[in-house]
Amino acid sequence: MDKLCKVKEELNLDDIVFRQLAENMFDALYIVDTDRTIRYWNLAAELLTGFSAEDITGSCCADNILCHIDKHGTNLCKTGCPIEATMKDSQTRQAHVFLHHKQGHRIGVLVRTIPIANIDGNITGCIEVFTADNSHASSLQRIKELEKTALLDNLTQLPNRSYLERELHNIIEEHRRFDIPFGVFFIDIDFFKLVNDTYGHLIGDEVLKFISKTLSHNSRTFDVYGRWGGEEFIGIIRNTQFEELKSLGERIRILIDNSYIKLAHEEIHVTVTIGATMIKKEDSIESVLNRADMLMYDGKSAGRNRLIAG
Repeated sequence: MDKLCKVKEELNLDDIVFRQLAENMFDALYIVDTDRTIRYWNLAAELLTGFSAEDITGSCCADNILCHIDKHGTNLCKTGCPIEATMKDSQTRQAHVFLHHKQGHRIGVLVRTIPIANIDGNITGCIEVFTADNSHASSLQRIKELEKTALLDNLTQLPNRSYLERELHNIIEEHRRFDIPFGVFFIDIDFFKLVNDTYGHLIGDEVLKFISKTLSHNSRTFDVYGRWGGEEFIGIIRNTQFEELKSLGERIRILIDNSYIKLAHEEIHVTVTIGATMIKKEDSIESVLNRADMLMYDGKSAGRNRLIAG
């Protein structure tokens, strides 16, 4: 509590705010001053983001250290920052954003911003509390269960090709019997060979890992993402319609486009091209995947880093 007491004194936190802060330490939390310099970063924030207090404290969130983006890929550290808005109008806010984990992937979080004012009513800083969006928890639990079988890809910790083929067989039979719609993504990393040639295969593996974590951490409970082979991934999107399929695929593309891993003083970014298609009554596993694959290649021809649906 010594660090908290120091922050309380420096930012003129009153006793009520301070007690609320102390009572909610199980949530990830940080405090900024009016210059948006991060003055306090709690243990829960370290566990959720991978960044230690030493990594973060003293830096300015306006310098893009946290790299929060919304579902459209807008960088909230540069425009539309909830903390900045809260300090301007003294209004609390809540938003769903995607934070950048130290390992490179994106995690959806719910953030709440709370203004800090002194006894005269002047704003002296802001508190941001953020918690993980657990809508993907069942998906992650399913992956843990797969670890006990031979159906998990060792590198990415996603379902492997054998599991995906079995899942596609089951869902196609389900569609034929009950007419339940579903869609398929064929996802390919753009210029992945160039990444391997430039930085080596170990860095290439790290890229595969952060893309895999972005997929698993941002999937709906009943959807399945897996590694098809090499730099290719498959998404099986249950109980969806065409427009929703496109929206979900575009969100994945944006999140990956705005993710990166750090290598010394360099940020390594990659993009993906996605082919998206809905199941048809006459489809087999081969036909639906071939159609998604061809749409993905159309996206490659059109310039990459895009979703083509059909």
